[in-house]
Amino acid sequence: MQATQRAGAEWTKELIRFLEEQPGVAAVRLNTADMKVSVATIGQIDTTQLETQIQHVLLAIEAKLAEGRRSPAPVAQPGFVVKQSGSVTTVARPTCETAPSFYRWQEYSLPETAETEHDDDHGHGHGGGADESEWKLLATLATVCGVAGLAAFASSKFGATPPVVTSLYVVALMAGGWDAAIDSWANIRRRKLDIHFLMLAVALGAVAVGAWGEAVLLLFLFSGAGAMEAFAMERTQREVSALLHTAPKLATIVATDGSQKVVSVDELKIGDRLIVKPGEMFAADGDVTKGETASDESNLTGESVPVEKGVGASVFSGTINLWGSVEVTVQRLPSESTLQKIVRLIQTAQKLKAPSQRFTDRFGGNYTLLVLGATALMFLVWWLGFDLPPFKSVDGQASAFYRAMTLLVVASPCALVLSIPSAVLAAIAWGARHGVLFRGGAAIEKLAEIDTVALDKTGTLTTGELAVVSVESFPHGREREVLELAYALERHSHHPIARAVTLHARREGVTVREVAKFESITGQGVRGKFADGNVVLGRRELLAAGPFAQWLEKVPPAEAEFSEVWVVAHGIVGRLLLKDQLRAESRGVLAKLHARGIRSIMLTGDRRHTAESVAKEIGLDEVRAGLSPEQKVEIIDALGREGRKVAMVGDGVNDAPCLAASYVAVAMGARGSDAALEQSEVVLMHDRIENFVAALQLSRRARRIIRQNLVISLGTVVLMVLAALAGVIPLSIGVVAHEGSTVVVCLNSLRLLFGKNE
Repeated sequence: MQATQRAGAEWTKELIRFLEEQPGVAAVRLNTADMKVSVATIGQIDTTQLETQIQHVLLAIEAKLAEGRRSPAPVAQPGFVVKQSGSVTTVARPTCETAPSFYRWQEYSLPETAETEHDDDHGHGHGGGADESEWKLLATLATVCGVAGLAAFASSKFGATPPVVTSLYVVALMAGGWDAAIDSWANIRRRKLDIHFLMLAVALGAVAVGAWGEAVLLLFLFSGAGAMEAFAMERTQREVSALLHTAPKLATIVATDGSQKVVSVDELKIGDRLIVKPGEMFAADGDVTKGETASDESNLTGESVPVEKGVGASVFSGTINLWGSVEVTVQRLPSESTLQKIVRLIQTAQKLKAPSQRFTDRFGGNYTLLVLGATALMFLVWWLGFDLPPFKSVDGQASAFYRAMTLLVVASPCALVLSIPSAVLAAIAWGARHGVLFRGGAAIEKLAEIDTVALDKTGTLTTGELAVVSVESFPHGREREVLELAYALERHSHHPIARAVTLHARREGVTVREVAKFESITGQGVRGKFADGNVVLGRRELLAAGPFAQWLEKVPPAEAEFSEVWVVAHGIVGRLLLKDQLRAESRGVLAKLHARGIRSIMLTGDRRHTAESVAKEIGLDEVRAGLSPEQKVEIIDALGREGRKVAMVGDGVNDAPCLAASYVAVAMGARGSDAALEQSEVVLMHDRIENFVAALQLSRRARRIIRQNLVISLGTVVLMVLAALAGVIPLSIGVVAHEGSTVVVCLNSLRLLFGKNE
C-alpha cells in the first residue's frame, strides 16, 4: 500500500511539475487507461514546447505505472487541486469558479499510441501514409497482382500445366497481399485484428476451397483501393507540403557597416536587417524599414491580389517580394514564423478526429470482432443447420465455408472506416489552400451546424485600421498645409493614427517637409521644429491646457465614431478626423449568411449610436452595444441556453472569453495574432471575413459528403450481407461490391478538393 502511494505521489508530481513549467496551462487531465493527456489553456502558449513537455510527462508517468504494475491513487499536493474519477486524474491550479468554463482542452498521446490511432483511421495502406511514393508502390503492387492474375486465368483457359497456373496465382496473391500482410503483422503484435487481417483470411479461405480467381480478385481490388486511398491522402496533403517547400533557405543580412552577407535562415536573429530584392522570398517575418514594394501572399492567404508594402508594413516568411528592393527588420525567428505556425496548425488539424469519426473508430474495432464471430456462427449454421457441404462445393451448391467467406468480405467495414476521415482531410486541404484553417474535424462538423453568428465590430466587421476622412484648417483654405505638417511629424511613427496620416498623405501626394528637431510628448502627441517655427501635433487635451483653450471651446468635438488629431503652427490651426473603416465585404457576407437562414448579432463595447449606425449600413439583424467582455460572454451563454449554436467571429485576442464560450470559435487576424492560431477552431487568414462564408459552405458540403459516404458504405454492407445470408451472390460479386464501395467513398470525398465553396 505504501509503495502504491509513493508511486501515486511521484506521477502526480510529474503533472504538477509540468504545470509549473507551463504557466499558460490551467489544468492537466491524465487517463492512465490509454495514456492520454489533455491540457486546458486560456491564453497564448508555445505549442511546440508544450507538445515536447507533454511527451516527457507521459513517458515518465508510464515508467512509474510500469513499476507499480497498476494505476496508483494520486496524492494531493499543496497549492493544487487534485481530483480522480476512475482512471482519469485532473490536476488544476486554484482558480475562481467561472474560470474552468473558459478552458480549451486539447488531447495528446504517446508517439506509439498516436501512430496506432492514425493507422486505425484507414482501411488500406500500412501506416496510413499519404506520400507520393506510397501510393505509387501500392499501385504497382496492385498492377502486378492484376497482370499476374489475368495471366493465370488465361493460362488455365489455354491448357497450361497446373504448376504454371498455380505459380502465376501465387505471384498475384503475394503482390496483392503484401501491404495487407505487413499491416496485419504489425497489428497482431499489438494484439489487434483489423480489416487487413479479414482480407487475408478471406483470400486464404478462398484458396482453401479452390477459388484462386476470387482470392486474386479480392486482393487486387483491395490493394487498388489502398492505392486510391493513399493517392487521396497525398492529394489532400499536397498543399501543406507546398507550404513547407516554399520556406526560404537563405537570407541577405545587412551589417552595421553597410556590408551584405548571405547566411542560412537558421542563423537569423530577431533585430537583424535583411535586404530582399525583387523576386526573392522574405526569409522571416518582419517589418519593412526602408523602401516600398508589393508581396505575393497567396500561399498563406489564398489572396491572388498583390499586397502593397511600405515602411512599417509587416511581411511574412515564404511570401514573394514582387518588384521593389526593401530592407526588413526581423521580428520573428524563422522557426516561429507565421508560415511555420500555419504548417504546424494544419498538420495538427489533420490528426484531430471529428466526433463522428471517433465514433466510427470505436465502432470499427468492435465491428471487426463481431464480423469474425458472426462468420464463424453462420458457417456452423449452414453446415450443421442446413446440411450444406462444409468445405467443398458439391453439384453446384456452394459450401458453408465458401458462403462464410463471402459473408466475411461483404461485411468488412473498409468503406465505413474511410467515410469520415477522407472527407475531413480533403476539407482541411481545401481550406488551407483558400485561406481557411480548421483545427481538426470537429471544427468542420460543428461549423456546419450553426444557426447564429456573433461578430465583434472593431477588426471584424471593420478593418481595425483608422483612415483619414477629413482635414480641416482654421482659417479655411489651408487644409493641404495642415496635412503636410502632420505628415512631416507622423511619417516616422508606427502608431495607428500615424500610419493612417502617412498613408493618406502619400495618396494625396503632399510635399515632404524636413523636421529639424523632433520630440515626443508622452501620452499627448509630438512636436517638431521647422524652418518657419515650431509645430505641435496631438490630442484635443494638449491644446486645451494652453492659450488655445478658450478658442477650442467654440469648436465642437468630433462625433463618437471619429478620432481627431490637432495640428498647431505659426498662424494656422487644423485637425484631421479619422474613422475605423468598414470592411467592403461585410455587407455581402451578412447578406449571404441571411440567405442561408443564419442570424447575425454584433457584440461591441462601442456606444449604441455608433454600433447602430454600422449595423444599419451593413444589414445586421441585431446589435448589442456598450458591452464589457463579461457581458459578451453572458449573451453567448444565454443564446446557447436558448438552443442556438453560435459561431463567434473575433480577432482572437481581446475576444478570447467570447471565443471560449461559443459553440464554434472563429478568429480574424491570423497573420499577426498568435492567440488566434492557438485558441480558435477556425482561422480566417489575411483578415478576410468573406472567407467565413466559404468556410461555412465547405463545412456543409463536407457534412453532406460524409452522410453520402455513410449511406454508400452502410447501404452496401446491409444489402450484400442480406444477399450473402440468402446465398444468392458469389464471392466474386461480393468482392467487387465491397471494394467498389471503398473506391466510390474515396472519389466522393475528393470532390471537396474541387469547386467553389461560396
